[in-house]
Amino acid sequence: MTAIRHPLRLGMAGGGEGAFIGAIHQKAAALDGDWRLVAGAFSTDAGRSRRSGAALGLDPTRAYASLDALIAGERALPEDARIDALAIVTPNHLHAPMAIAALEAGFHVFCEKPMAISIDEARAIAAAAQASDRRFALAFTYSGYPLVEEARLRIARGDLGTIRLVQVEYLQGWLSLPIDDQGNKQAAWRTDPARAGIGGCLGDIGTHAFHLAEHVSGLRVASVAADLATHVPGRRLDDDVSALLRFDGDARGLLKASQVAAGEENGLKLRIHGTRGGLEWAQMEPNTLTIRWLDRPTETIRAGGPGLDPATLALLRTPSGHPEGYIEAFANLYRAFAATIRGDDARYPGVVDGLRTMAFIEAIVANAAGDVKWTPIPSGDTV
Repeated sequence: MTAIRHPLRLGMAGGGEGAFIGAIHQKAAALDGDWRLVAGAFSTDAGRSRRSGAALGLDPTRAYASLDALIAGERALPEDARIDALAIVTPNHLHAPMAIAALEAGFHVFCEKPMAISIDEARAIAAAAQASDRRFALAFTYSGYPLVEEARLRIARGDLGTIRLVQVEYLQGWLSLPIDDQGNKQAAWRTDPARAGIGGCLGDIGTHAFHLAEHVSGLRVASVAADLATHVPGRRLDDDVSALLRFDGDARGLLKASQVAAGEENGLKLRIHGTRGGLEWAQMEPNTLTIRWLDRPTETIRAGGPGLDPATLALLRTPSGHPEGYIEAFANLYRAFAATIRGDDARYPGVVDGLRTMAFIEAIVANAAGDVKWTPIPSGDTV
């Protein structure tokens, strides 16, 4: 008989009333029954945090006024009642101090991306995770899509031959107007260097594109040649990114990310070509993977359809023709995170992915600001 596994207990930092990504985390964590939200410091405003906790049906004593209060309150509880992990869904500048505090207190951490606002902060998180022997996960959500996993597996087993070309684009249009100066809170912090870090569009969605390119191709970007632009007058961070990529093994790539592509919604697309063929996946049609061959007809692979790898099938919850999407992909990360905490083997983005993307941000910014044609990204599992 299989032992019943009770839900792990989740706390949350940020994600209070009106927050977008906090609500997504809450839904995704709950989807498979692996997690139960039991506590949170949902806002720096104590009243807002209490209201948020009440709206979620939490014990009022566990809707805390600050992260320090959450850590102290949870540590005071018996081990079988306190949170197992903290989800951090705040602006970027709070990721490192909150993650380090939670790890040092003995809690696992699931953090929004990017990992921090500098490579030094990212290294400090990595050191805290290693010292505490706690797990650290990052919300690179798109790696949780089933057909992204199928694409990764097919490339890894050599179906496309030697990889030559990697092209990734992520186009949004929501920052085409100066809404960051017109009361839009989501836009305001993402364009504020004190809260977002040195990359605007670069840190917000450029990191997703970079991570997806490396994750699926199995290659690492060795160096970049980049251009950063700020199209909206007065905006303090980039809203448009273009980069040439040189991968290990001589593959070449292009990365385009923009939040001023007027009319675009969430246009994340990936194309990878090898010596035998190429594949294409788009986030707005996530249940289709297209494979084009050099010597035979094009294949259209569908989520839940025939021919999928068992590892891909394990990420699906419904039969073919019943589409799954963003929250389900997010939930796959939470499920994998829970599995590793319980001692099972599972894949999810973590410390190495975070260090890589922070190194990418800093290399892009340095290259765009200087006169050197190519800027290297340090290799290895740590930076």
